[in-house]
Amino acid sequence: MNVGFQFSNTVEYEILELIAEGGMGSVYKAIQRGAGLFEKTVALKVIREEFSSIKPFRDNFIGEGKLVADLIHTNIVQIYNLGKNTEQQYFMVMEYVNGINLDEFMVFHLEKKARVPIDIAVFIVSRLCRGLAYAHKKRNTNGELLGIVHRDVNPKNIMLSLEGDVKLTDFGIAKALNLMYNKEGKVIAGKDEYLSPEQARREITDERADIFPCGIVLSELLLGENIFADEDPEQTIQNILEKPLPDYPKVRPEIDDRLHVILKKALTRDREERYQNAEEMLNALELYIYGDGYGPTNEKLAEYLKDYISPEKYKASGLTTRSDMI
Repeated sequence: MNVGFQFSNTVEYEILELIAEGGMGSVYKAIQRGAGLFEKTVALKVIREEFSSIKPFRDNFIGEGKLVADLIHTNIVQIYNLGKNTEQQYFMVMEYVNGINLDEFMVFHLEKKARVPIDIAVFIVSRLCRGLAYAHKKRNTNGELLGIVHRDVNPKNIMLSLEGDVKLTDFGIAKALNLMYNKEGKVIAGKDEYLSPEQARREITDERADIFPCGIVLSELLLGENIFADEDPEQTIQNILEKPLPDYPKVRPEIDDRLHVILKKALTRDREERYQNAEEMLNALELYIYGDGYGPTNEKLAEYLKDYISPEKYKASGLTTRSDMI
């Protein structure tokens, strides 16, 4: 027997501050208020009114919300609700992450001429792989595999909370078996310098397309630069397809042969030779950092952030935005 409930609309949002702004919308920190003096800090992702009226864009925005609605995992930014305000703007109510994104984390180290410790870098990417492994294996209520591929794994979409959590966000161009608005084979989805080779070749992707950018992110954390990035976008694409990988232990002697093997496998151009899923890469990374016993934890990352990216240092660094989730 199905029982329905009709609730009065008692939820309201108070905007506190702008987190990020893009050409198509903005993300705000807000307070969600409900009955009985209920309050919760959330992030509101609001698309501009003119885009709310464009059906393909609106469908893409709503599709993102539908796709991620049931992704409930500690390493994925959660979506709470989709709504529309009095100006007919669509908005998404999201988990608020009190912290910085990974791009800002790396920029801060570059400005201080400091290198990210090996174990911290590996830990961050291992948590990223945990979130992806969960998303890739997600099934609908009928038990059917959704076939989710993020397709835009890059440092600006990876959040680090001050509590030491690593969270993947922005599934805006994600694909699923029955829900995909960016047609592969016609367009390249994702940021050029973090594409997998199959994305760069405009091929149909599967979960292995998210493994290659995990390798790029790990490489960038360890070396302080993206090995494929070039000012010329076409050259960046060519680098992803053909540029030889560095000899990591020679570039940074702290990178041992075991980690070098992980990097090479994650960055294999032939996806048949790459890690076949995020869980495989996760297992390799966790064996690397925990194989000899105690290894890094959320608490250790939180302490590292407290020491190096404290609110005072964060403000002084000039890094004023937390994420470009648009």
